[in-house]
Amino acid sequence: MKRYDLYITFIFLVKLIFLFLAITHLYFTIKHKTDSEMDKKVLYWKEKIEFIFIILMSCLLIYLFNPRSNRVVLIDNETKVLLFLFGIIVLITAKWNIFIKENQIFKYFQSIV
Repeated sequence: MKRYDLYITFIFLVKLIFLFLAITHLYFTIKHKTDSEMDKKVLYWKEKIEFIFIILMSCLLIYLFNPRSNRVVLIDNETKVLLFLFGIIVLITAKWNIFIKENQIFKYFQSIV
């Protein structure tokens, strides 16, 4: 197996771990046990795994879209799925409240409403 394939497989493994932790945290939220010690550990590791995923995907983007080499051929179905998931994760986890509070257009719309 090539290093690139191993790297993609590792990213999928990290994503699966994140998904498991997210579902576990959702379970604790539904059961109203968000103050439990176990949920705090799950949330801690979920955030760490998410950070690792973002770093790995950023490195993948740098590798694939380096202007000095043409690696666009490496973008197969698995890579497309990972890039799609990366875009969704970044959009969901972005600090939208900071953007909305500081943006002048949103302040203008808020003053109108």
